[in-house]
Amino acid sequence: MNLLLMAVAPVMVIIIYIYFQDKYEKEPIGLLLSSFLFGGIVSIIIVTLLYLFTGRFIPITDEYSVWQQFIQAFIVVALSEEFSKYVIVKYFAQPRKAFNEPFDGIMYAVMVSMGFACTENIMYVLQGGFETAVLRAFTAVPAHATFGILMGYYMGKAKFSGNRFQLNMTGLLLAVIFHGAYDFFLFIGFIPGISIGAFISLIVAIILSRKAIKRHQEASTFKPPQDFLNHD
Repeated sequence: MNLLLMAVAPVMVIIIYIYFQDKYEKEPIGLLLSSFLFGGIVSIIIVTLLYLFTGRFIPITDEYSVWQQFIQAFIVVALSEEFSKYVIVKYFAQPRKAFNEPFDGIMYAVMVSMGFACTENIMYVLQGGFETAVLRAFTAVPAHATFGILMGYYMGKAKFSGNRFQLNMTGLLLAVIFHGAYDFFLFIGFIPGISIGAFISLIVAIILSRKAIKRHQEASTFKPPQDFLNHD
């Protein structure tokens, strides 16, 4: 039970943090919960099927091949996982009436991402124990949150733009790039010291995520007039 709580706790902390960043017009709890559950169940099913497909046609025959680990990180893992999240945001959340400002893209993408991260984290922590729980609380779980924020930033812009397809794809591509980079540096851990690249990519993603949140907050159509005046 303690391990289960440790697996879920960092996910809940991030959800609460992002929820309170949505300052001006909160999203319906039911829709947020549905997004979380879809992320934890449906996206896992989608990514499992994609793993089976890509694993069959892109087999990893040499675990010490940098090129094969690059393919594993960016295509087999990052593209499969981020696409599974993207599909839910695109076809479940984005069309909703409650999705009525750009920040909502971040909100729903993070909920889907945290649903996915929660399921994944439970599996890893129950298998790896206390040390795994602590390590992932400060690495993998926040990483999934940043991937969601970066994707959601552009998907939020997409709904209110004439370039919806281009912006949606930009969000997906950015999430895949950062996810792939994070995993790639971990996958080639057989090169001494190279794993530091994963933490550098995570720090960069966190910085960009903070900027993305701030930009959508400042551009909110629900922002009170006095807040605009104070900002100016």
